[in-house]
Amino acid sequence: MLNQNQISPIELGNYLLRIRERSGVKQAELAKKINWSPASLSRVENGEKELTQDELSLLAEGIGTEEASKVQAVIKRNWQIINRPTLNHPDADLLWDAEEVAQKLDLVRKKPDIRHAFEHRVSEYIEEIIKGAQLLLNREHQVAFIGSIGIGKSTAICRIAELEVIAKGAANPVPVLESGAGGITICEVHLRSGPGYGLIIEPRSEEEIRADVMDFAEFIGGFSNLNEQSEEESQGISKEVERAIRNMSKLNTRREKSADGKVNRWDDAKELAKQFSSTRELVVEILSRMELHKRDKRDLWYESSTGKLPLEWLKENFASINNGRHQDVTLPKRIEVVVPHHLLATDDLSVRFIDTKGIDRTAARADLEKLLDESHTIALLCSGFNNAPAEGPRLLLERAKESGVSGILEKVALLVLPRPNEALAVKYDSGDLVEDVSEGYELKNEQISMSLQPLGFEDLPVSFFNSHQDDPVLLKSFLSNRIAAVRKGFRNRLFEVITSANGLLLNQEREQAQAVIRQAAAQLRAWAQQRSTPIRLNGHVQDSLVDQMQKAYAATVRATVLREGEWANLNYGHHLGFGARRLAVLSLEKLVDRFTDQCETLKAMPEFDEAKGLIDQSERVMRSSYDDLLRKVQIMGQTRFKDELKLDKAFWTKCSDEWGQGPGYKNRVTDHNKEWFSDDDRLNLENELLALIQREWNSILMKVTSLLEIGDQ
Repeated sequence: MLNQNQISPIELGNYLLRIRERSGVKQAELAKKINWSPASLSRVENGEKELTQDELSLLAEGIGTEEASKVQAVIKRNWQIINRPTLNHPDADLLWDAEEVAQKLDLVRKKPDIRHAFEHRVSEYIEEIIKGAQLLLNREHQVAFIGSIGIGKSTAICRIAELEVIAKGAANPVPVLESGAGGITICEVHLRSGPGYGLIIEPRSEEEIRADVMDFAEFIGGFSNLNEQSEEESQGISKEVERAIRNMSKLNTRREKSADGKVNRWDDAKELAKQFSSTRELVVEILSRMELHKRDKRDLWYESSTGKLPLEWLKENFASINNGRHQDVTLPKRIEVVVPHHLLATDDLSVRFIDTKGIDRTAARADLEKLLDESHTIALLCSGFNNAPAEGPRLLLERAKESGVSGILEKVALLVLPRPNEALAVKYDSGDLVEDVSEGYELKNEQISMSLQPLGFEDLPVSFFNSHQDDPVLLKSFLSNRIAAVRKGFRNRLFEVITSANGLLLNQEREQAQAVIRQAAAQLRAWAQQRSTPIRLNGHVQDSLVDQMQKAYAATVRATVLREGEWANLNYGHHLGFGARRLAVLSLEKLVDRFTDQCETLKAMPEFDEAKGLIDQSERVMRSSYDDLLRKVQIMGQTRFKDELKLDKAFWTKCSDEWGQGPGYKNRVTDHNKEWFSDDDRLNLENELLALIQREWNSILMKVTSLLEIGDQ
């Protein structure tokens, strides 16, 4: 049990301040009404003075609203089961309803004569209430902008976040975050509200930087005598990281015009590489030039003494860090941009924006796919106008469906970023052009819906935003509405559990209701007992990994081999976890859907009205347990196979040795991977995974059927 009912004077004072402001009564008016000095009332609202019960009653009467009259009751609430919300929490009353029913259930659970089956139902309700309450208690949300490089994510973010500055010679304000044709931002960027303008840097580890420099050294040094670049023209690291390494080590490229007018390109890095006979020696030299030991600054904050405007300071320093030009900052893994204003007008919520690394080649990345599975994240899939929904967003939706991610229509949306005049070029089937931009958006939305219909996402929320012409208020409203929809879903689910639990408490003594409940339970129990064997599988845990290896750049495969599978653009653990989860979905999803259908059929029958609570609970427990199973299987896929790979140094050496052996590098490495996974030891690992799926499914069936062992209560 939790003992957390103590309320500080600061929290109470802030609560009273909010109530007074909502009532429309000014501080001086209230002070006069209750015969206090304004200074005394100010001390209370600032949390500098503790109140007696009589003083609190006097204040409440002075404010005179219904909300004020409930103040004493609110602060006396005794929270025992779920975490106490702040007094100003917008869902405090609903959470208290949940707490009250949870306390009643807990009392029932503690009765000495309670039957085991009924105790199990009661305990499941309490657990559901706690989980539902936690979703509402968490008021931190994020909006993740996901899309291809150069699509315009950073520009759109700056437009709606009011992060733009006037630049000389530019017709429109320019973004504070660097933007361009793609390949600009070095890492994931977070925007959030804070006390002022600032930049917080999460650095890459020394090991990560060394690996990046190794990729760069191999690329510019030509030590491998490779022909792979003719196959896939890309180095292992991104051009953003290359640019930063060059700036940090002062190994730049430059152009010089000779006397005859010919332009010669000079590359300091390649000239340096000529002085060394091995990649290792070149790496040591570059790292030495970067002077990482001096780059220990982790945050920068704006001060007016700089003589610059805040946004100009922010733009200058962000560009400096992003390009590796700031002498005190190392290569960043993440940059957090802090601004002293709210990004969205939301009800007492903390909202941050995430500008993800642009999609290059494939969207099947760990950093992106995890965002679609987070309950408090709006994954905003960004697409160009003409090809919407673009290949990257579509692939993410397909893979989310394959891996059984729930709540897609609630927490995922498509953001189409048209360029000027693209919407006006849309034509009807007749060949007639649309008359205005809004009509172009509407027709494109219909086309997007038809395109997503085969995936079952034809109702996916869609918004359009031309960063150069459209009012950002509309997009901000769309995002606020998406977050509101997510929170409404949290409320509805918790309310449903509260209502169902109250029904359980009401009906437990009614024999007529018990007879109906026993009949419904018998049908569901019989169904579950006949579905103990998962559907036969058609696939392997490594399928996603092998597929993405074929789609990746050769140098990307090389980069992940050098890092023994730990590479952002091709992460072995992520793809093996995805593959394991996909196997579980293939094996179990149809069974779970059929159980849901069975529950819906029973609920539609009037004779089972009094059993609706049990049926709903069984359905929720099945779905919730299934989601937990998928995450557990995913973790096993990530850890067990990855651990085995880490131990097999000979495998990584074999893959590494293929670099520099001519065209076909990816195919050779893929063959080594197929061979590794087809080994008996790895097949045994996959069999262990399938056995885990079977055990967890049996556990789910036992959990559900234990709810249905009604008997005489």
